[in-house]
Amino acid sequence: MQNMEAGCYEPKKVLTIAGSDCSGGAGIQADIKTITVHKAYAMSVITALTAQNTLGVRAIQEATPQFVAQQMEAVFEDITPDAVKIGMTFNSPIIMTIALNLRRYQARNIVLDPVMIAESGGKLLQDDAWAALVQYLLPLADMVTPNLHEAGCLCGRDLHTEEDMVWAAEKISEMTPGAVLIKGGHLAGDTASDLLYCQGQSFWFKSQRVNNSNSHGTGCTLSSAIACQLAQGAPPAKAVYKAKQFLLRALKANLDIGHGRGPLNHCCDL
Repeated sequence: MQNMEAGCYEPKKVLTIAGSDCSGGAGIQADIKTITVHKAYAMSVITALTAQNTLGVRAIQEATPQFVAQQMEAVFEDITPDAVKIGMTFNSPIIMTIALNLRRYQARNIVLDPVMIAESGGKLLQDDAWAALVQYLLPLADMVTPNLHEAGCLCGRDLHTEEDMVWAAEKISEMTPGAVLIKGGHLAGDTASDLLYCQGQSFWFKSQRVNNSNSHGTGCTLSSAIACQLAQGAPPAKAVYKAKQFLLRALKANLDIGHGRGPLNHCCDL
């Protein structure tokens, strides 16, 4: 019989559906670290194996859609997630498999990070899969977290200003019932500006840039932290605020690993 011993408890459970980064800075590994330090229980469905490090992506071996489905079935039929983060999906068959099973198991608190390109430049989404992501996953997302490049691809034009971000957020909101967080980290200037567009309202999150070029895995980390906050019942704006505060602490810890663009210190709070 479970949960009968004194002191037993059931933490919030967060599932990450993403690719593996063997160097540990991004993908499944970054997600699991982030979920764990948020005191939630981390589970994973691996869509692809990548051979990569801080210098770049060397090779990708995708999982079969059937194996992705089997992983999702194994998780959902035993341990129901309180939130789901989706990162690297790689191709259309995997995307459709993920969407089918999210609907089948009525997943909730879905955070979609529409990953296209790794920090080092490696392609993590096939060109013909973008339409499938828009058609099958955006309609299921409770929050979508594109960076400027990804948001521009969704909208069909490059984004360069905060005014562009507002326009893009409104346009993307027509594709998803969830909130839209556009990450403006690549805007020019000393201030990092992110825009959350939720139920017709805009919320800006602005902070001074952290002088740290080791930013491998920032997108994965932020979306996983948001998923943890949503699992705990936080509304979208609070979830983004608390997740960004964690990301800032992880960047300010100034971890220096590898010979390229290194990872964050996910364990900065420990």
